[in-house]
Amino acid sequence: MPIDPSAVVAPTAVVSSDAVIGPGVRIGEYCIVEAEAVIGAHCVLDPYVLVKRWTTLGERNQVGAGTVLGTDPLDKNFDGARSYLRIGNGNKIRAHFTISRGTPPESVTEIGDGNFIMTSGHIAHNCKIGNQTVIASCVLLGGYVEIEDLAFLSGGVLVHQFSKVGRLAMVSGNTRVNLDAPPFFTYSGFAIEPRGLNLVGLKRAGYDAPQVSILKQAYRYLYRSSLKLEEALARIESEIPTPETLHLVAFIRASHRGVARE
Repeated sequence: MPIDPSAVVAPTAVVSSDAVIGPGVRIGEYCIVEAEAVIGAHCVLDPYVLVKRWTTLGERNQVGAGTVLGTDPLDKNFDGARSYLRIGNGNKIRAHFTISRGTPPESVTEIGDGNFIMTSGHIAHNCKIGNQTVIASCVLLGGYVEIEDLAFLSGGVLVHQFSKVGRLAMVSGNTRVNLDAPPFFTYSGFAIEPRGLNLVGLKRAGYDAPQVSILKQAYRYLYRSSLKLEEALARIESEIPTPETLHLVAFIRASHRGVARE
């Protein structure tokens, strides 16, 4: 049965008979859920939410008023072919946010689990958002942006297409991210610059003093020494190899846009 008997659908909502609505779902006034959309168990859609076709929500997501999920990409190359938006479990998406589906046929925009996405921003086509990130109000993510787990993007951050923000990185408000932001550090400035470790985020994530000390040393090698980038990475690998520092090194080596430098 497309609509589970336990779901509550407001009388003014329009839900396609070809949509799948899971148990315990609540759909508010004037919502629209198009054909081939899937709303998982115990999701809540506030009034005026639009869920477009080929959008899938996992369980326990909360979607704020006026949000549009699965919009056609803001991309001149888009030809109308089928593509997808897939959202995981336990996300909070506040009011008036838009998230596009992929541009190439059968491609995907992906949102993980437990993310807190605030108001009046946009996640463009083919982005990949990890788990437990915070994406604050008025953040704009260009196409093919990747945000790793536990990253924090403050209000008004602009992320250029194809850029990456690393795990537990914290980007200050109104920063322009036009280079990759390696994990565990904080960034600010109109043109993104590293400012030190994300100490608050690391503490909240349960990192202890010795782990933080090692990451501080990695930061010094990268940004406060006279070493060339590859020399700094080699010293991190040989002298302070931990899961975190090796992830940092791998992130930087995989960068195609280049990483933010002081």
